[in-house]
Amino acid sequence: MARFIKRFLRITLFLITTIILFFTIAFFIVTSEPRVPAAQNTIISDVTQLNLIQVSSSIQPTSIEEISSLIKSHDGPVSIGGARHSMGGQIATENALHLDMRKYNKILLLDTLTKEIRVQTGITWRQIQEVIDRNNLSIQIMQTYANFTVGGSLSVNVHGRYIGHGPIIHSVKSLMIILADGSIVETSPNQNSDIFYGCIGGYGGLGVIVEATLQLTDNCKVERIDQHMTIGDYPHYFQTQIRDNSNIIFHNADIYPNDYTDIHAVSYQKTDKPLTITDRLNPIDSNYKVERFAMWLVSEFPGGKWLRQHVGDPLVFSSDQVKWRNYEAGHDANELEPTDRNKTTYVLQEYFIPVDRFQSFVPKMAAILNQHEVNMINVSVRHAKKDSLSLLSWAKSEVFCFVLYYKQGTSPNEQQEVGVWTRKLIDAAISEGGSYYLPYQLHASTKQFEHCYNRIGDFIQLKKKLDPTNKFRNKFWDKYNPSANLR
Repeated sequence: MARFIKRFLRITLFLITTIILFFTIAFFIVTSEPRVPAAQNTIISDVTQLNLIQVSSSIQPTSIEEISSLIKSHDGPVSIGGARHSMGGQIATENALHLDMRKYNKILLLDTLTKEIRVQTGITWRQIQEVIDRNNLSIQIMQTYANFTVGGSLSVNVHGRYIGHGPIIHSVKSLMIILADGSIVETSPNQNSDIFYGCIGGYGGLGVIVEATLQLTDNCKVERIDQHMTIGDYPHYFQTQIRDNSNIIFHNADIYPNDYTDIHAVSYQKTDKPLTITDRLNPIDSNYKVERFAMWLVSEFPGGKWLRQHVGDPLVFSSDQVKWRNYEAGHDANELEPTDRNKTTYVLQEYFIPVDRFQSFVPKMAAILNQHEVNMINVSVRHAKKDSLSLLSWAKSEVFCFVLYYKQGTSPNEQQEVGVWTRKLIDAAISEGGSYYLPYQLHASTKQFEHCYNRIGDFIQLKKKLDPTNKFRNKFWDKYNPSANLR
């Protein structure tokens, strides 16, 4: 009888939730206004729509010669942009010549024997996947979402969910860079290495990355496995089950707000099992109504976060999944895009915490987020190995990466409030020997930035050498370059 009652209650809860979801979806679809694309002009903005920057002109070059000529002949600031998923003005500054790299997107060489590819850096990861998948090859390190350009990914030294890897710098064989005088230089760990290690993670401050040679790997089938646990159990689980498991390709763990006491670990491991998803690549250009509604539900609906944890995720993960690695590596960021960003917008932050400080950081993070009533949608935990190469390294030791995805208002007061709790989170990360990520809103103080990126002096000296007139600029470098000679 007890089992019957429990089963009856679960079914009843499911039916009630389904009815609520149905009517809410209907209301949302009926009342939502269609999103109007922004006019194409000299206003440059990023995906958040929080940073509208007036540039002098925006040009989409298609050749290396054109880029070199534009830089050499332009007597003023030059900014560089790709897919525009940075979130704090890292792609533009006022009155700059803006190089929109998205038409500079050819594959120059694919060597299937050495598993290397050379590309123009305006190409997106998805465009690469569509070619290399035919050869059963896969990108070694990239973000979860495939919409980003290679050049932008290199400029922020991205990482993904890949176990045994760290930031993308570990998979780069060489780069071609155009400097402020228009000269073109080949760089690698063995050739012009100072420029190589400065440009990866250099946020467009030293030059334009125009070509990149990247290490690829084999495509394979992967099986999804997941486990729910408490925060206290996760570090041991990761160390014993995930960290040194060579069969694990992807791994992340989602911390549920607003309690921040439970975590859901999700991995994809190599398998020979039959595919449950037979498509080789993730479909693109979908309308994503279900995904977008789920985001709205979690962020706005009363009890939405509880429904996600106790109803939504158990349903999503109730079935087995076997798919291609390239499929799982090819998500579309448009599935996260809201109907509009006028009054509210979705934003990211990220913090890097030494692995042995995981349990002491989480309570500090939770206290700050709850004190400021942050509308947190998700906190995703990833892992990265140490990077001692890039001048602006964010992983000075082996770290857990806390990716915060939240909803905020767009008014000046609401933006200022985000700055307050962001600086508190940065201080909390610093207190644990950690750091924060730079592609997002520029709320960090100069003191915080210089503490977390203590080789900034070496970077600035290199910039003075390569770019003495401070030609390569954006809002990020306008704020954090301590010796900027703004023109």
